[in-house]
Amino acid sequence: MEYSLTSSFNVNKHLWRSGVVRRFWLLLRVNNGGFSSGGSSYCEFSSLNTPIEPATPAGRFLSSVLLNERKSFHDAVADTLEKLVAELDEAYARRSLTADSSEAHLHRRIAELKRRECKTAVEDVMYMLILYKFTEIKVYLIPKLSMCIYNGRLEILPSKDWELESIHNSEILEMIKTHLTSVIGWKPDFSVTDNWATTKIKRLNLRHIYTSSILFGYFLKSATLRHQLEMSFTDPIDDMVLNSGNHLPLPEFYSLRRNKNLVLGQPPNTISTCKKKQEKLSSYLMGFAPDSLVKCGEPNSKEAINLIARHSFGLFGDVDSDDVILTSFATLKRFVLEAVAFGSFLWDAEEYVKTVYNLEEN
Repeated sequence: MEYSLTSSFNVNKHLWRSGVVRRFWLLLRVNNGGFSSGGSSYCEFSSLNTPIEPATPAGRFLSSVLLNERKSFHDAVADTLEKLVAELDEAYARRSLTADSSEAHLHRRIAELKRRECKTAVEDVMYMLILYKFTEIKVYLIPKLSMCIYNGRLEILPSKDWELESIHNSEILEMIKTHLTSVIGWKPDFSVTDNWATTKIKRLNLRHIYTSSILFGYFLKSATLRHQLEMSFTDPIDDMVLNSGNHLPLPEFYSLRRNKNLVLGQPPNTISTCKKKQEKLSSYLMGFAPDSLVKCGEPNSKEAINLIARHSFGLFGDVDSDDVILTSFATLKRFVLEAVAFGSFLWDAEEYVKTVYNLEEN
């Protein structure tokens, strides 16, 4: 039994045409990239065998802590971020102090180099935070694709579907199922035979699907928390803000609520938590304006964007190719589920890091 993905975007057209997934995909633009060529059968899954390795001392330090002193990992992350902030502040302070001296150019250059160095280090920190989240559900990232293709065949075992799905609630899982149908032609009613049937896909298409699924996971996490926030409050100012059709970024919304509390003389813990009539996430998202829908799927920082690009490059390589590889729907599903989880964890990592370090706004 053999399937082809040449018309995968036409599978289950009713779900594709009516769902939020389709709107997101139509509005979101993702650049295509290349892939490395296959050839090796060494596809070992472990915390050491990730698509990219830390590029900075900070990243290598946290990698070592994650492997050898897991209980100290979060303390090490906090200390590392504070150290990076201190180093960057020091470089900027020297630049300011020497602005009118003969060494001004030198210290401007040093500050710029330190900024770039810290930017890469922060990306490494975010990557380590993502790896930590994967280890919590006992899932290792898929190694470099070139290590997992043997005689033109790509299979990822074990699939780890249950673990990768365990981080989502039932409503999100339904949206992910629709996403799977839309991008690879997988169907919820597939039998074991269907799941492991041989199928074909271009390497470039697989990279596009993986990267887009990272953004879809990021989108789901961002939209879910926004939805929960809007369902948590109901009062005149909230209604004015939330029902105006202009969905504010979460930081701005939090700021508005904080300012409102000061005006009304109410501490945050005394705010009425009357629930609005519960609205399904999918229905809520269908009410978004197109630009708001896309905004939820765009990483807030350039560091997050760079990290997605680095991870994708590490996994697939940069060799443009129209080569077709043989695989199965089970393996394609693993790629998509991992990417969606990666996007969700990326949102968490980005939110954590920016409480200490000023990320560069996208």
